[in-house]
Amino acid sequence: MAIPNGAGGYQVGDGNLSEVTLSTSAIPTAYTAGVTLTTADLAGGAVIYTSSSAADLALPAVTGVGGVNADISSAKVNSSFEFSLIATSTGVPTLTVGTGWTLVGVGVGVASKSVLFRAVKTGDETYNLYRIAG
Repeated sequence: MAIPNGAGGYQVGDGNLSEVTLSTSAIPTAYTAGVTLTTADLAGGAVIYTSSSAADLALPAVTGVGGVNADISSAKVNSSFEFSLIATSTGVPTLTVGTGWTLVGVGVGVASKSVLFRAVKTGDETYNLYRIAG
């Protein structure tokens, strides 16, 4: 696949190089214990963990009611989104896979630091979660 040039790419706004790109984002929920995350948690771009204890944070199932496919129904194979796992204390959160997910790398967070992940739709009922940084 060729990288799009100026004639075939997508341009945000009118092309003003100093234009600020704005988007909307909900204020993330802060978790203090193990939980199954929601699609909204992931799509919001940040998952916050505030406890001093370790806990597992499960990814939501890909299929079914409340699953990623139902909540992000326009996603096609190779669609992706990113989110950060932010630990604000000494506790270490660990992302665990839900039904339909494959974790590439490790899901273990880092105490008092952020880790960046990318979710990529790999099939009609599957996503991969890649650890990008941290």
